[in-house]
Amino acid sequence: MITCPKCEANIDVEEEDLDEGEQLICEDCGVHFVVVGVDPLDLEVDRDDEDEDDEDFDEDEEEDEEEEEDEEENGDDDWK
Repeated sequence: MITCPKCEANIDVEEEDLDEGEQLICEDCGVHFVVVGVDPLDLEVDRDDEDEDDEDFDEDEEEDEEEEEDEEENGDDDWK
């Protein structure tokens, strides 16, 4: 069992079963890690995954902005 470097939760995997380049996910905080070394064990945050999350967030943000613009263009005269 190893410990998440981000939130210190236990990650249910045996250290000796890991290989360099392998990806792990912390079930508690959801952070994705890549094994960059096995002796000693060295984990780094998976930057590719962070970028994907940022892209998803940006897309959601753009959709919200478009909806707000549509509402402003159409006007909200229902309250009169």
